[in-house]
Amino acid sequence: MVEQFLAGGSKLSDALSVLGGSADLTNALSLQMIFFTLLTAAVCGAVIYLVYRFFNRSVIYNENFNILIILTTVVTSFIIMTISSNVVLSLGMVGALSIVRFRAAVKDPLDIGFLFWGIAAGITAGAQLYWVALIGTAVIAVLYILITIFRKEKKSYLLILRYAAASEMNVTGVLNGIKYRLKNKTQTGDHVELTIEVKIKNNDTTYLSRFNAVEGVESVTLLEYSGEYLN
Repeated sequence: MVEQFLAGGSKLSDALSVLGGSADLTNALSLQMIFFTLLTAAVCGAVIYLVYRFFNRSVIYNENFNILIILTTVVTSFIIMTISSNVVLSLGMVGALSIVRFRAAVKDPLDIGFLFWGIAAGITAGAQLYWVALIGTAVIAVLYILITIFRKEKKSYLLILRYAAASEMNVTGVLNGIKYRLKNKTQTGDHVELTIEVKIKNNDTTYLSRFNAVEGVESVTLLEYSGEYLN
């Protein structure tokens, strides 16, 4: 019985040694490889940072999220380096990372694309596919910049009108001269609050003065709207 147990333990240790290889990671990863991997990930992260910084057209620019993209790219690269160097260690890391939960709300769906872009660059850099990471990042950056430049921009705004109910006909007459989409209308007693979605070309807001000229209009508020305008 003891001999069988010892034989089984010997086979198990042999199997672990085959799977895990050498426990000394410095034998598998040289300092030069680590340096080039982290440098490539940092360069890719910097490119993504600049593209997000200067070509992102979201309503609100989030600097902290942009810095997170760089950190995600670099962190992902050395995680992939560690996993590729030792199979047993990779299994333990997968178990440790499985408890991580990302619950932060992403307001713009395009931000998810930038985050996956950084993760993909980190994975390819960590796998020592340096040219794939650099060329892939450059191609995606050029493609996104071209789409941003040549995209037909349609800025949508929310126009909020507060006026007396007696001025309904006059306000409607002004609204007939513009293209809009009704979002909300609330009437409380003799007061009406109207919210509509409008499209403005070349930042032309001169027609707002026509609403102010209508008798009974109390206020006119224009807010940028992050939703898509429907033709």
